[in-house]
Amino acid sequence: MKKNNVLFITQAAMIAAVYVVLTVVFAPFSFGAGQIRIAEALTILPLFTAAAIPGLFVGCFIGNIMGGAILIDIILGSIATLIGAAGTWLLRRHKRFAPFAPILSNTIILPPILYYGYGIGLPLWFIVLTLFIGEFISCYLLGTLLYKVLERYEGAIFHSAS
Repeated sequence: MKKNNVLFITQAAMIAAVYVVLTVVFAPFSFGAGQIRIAEALTILPLFTAAAIPGLFVGCFIGNIMGGAILIDIILGSIATLIGAAGTWLLRRHKRFAPFAPILSNTIILPPILYYGYGIGLPLWFIVLTLFIGEFISCYLLGTLLYKVLERYEGAIFHSAS
């Protein structure tokens, strides 16, 4: 296996592991209509490496399983994170707007799952609003903070795997 392939797989696996740990450790905040999933701050990582895209997908998938999510949430919630991560990668030349990809994908995909799948007794528009706020906090505020910290060490942490 080529050195770049090993690096790509290793980076993806590490990102997945960190996502799972953050989801499980902060489980009380990671699920439900008012969620602020701290792990979603990692959706900024595709700005550094494309390996973050599969890493975030796998991490979300495993985190949702470990958090006791229903099947449709495990699948579609993970796909929402995958779409958001891919969008971040596509917007990598426009760093200021990149966090909006996961914010939008999760705000569009997750509310019907929470409303119909879990039977959360809040109006759908309110679930959309609370998810948007939670994703904004996680992806934009925490993600931008994470970006600023990692930007200083980019060469040392994220060697070219993409």
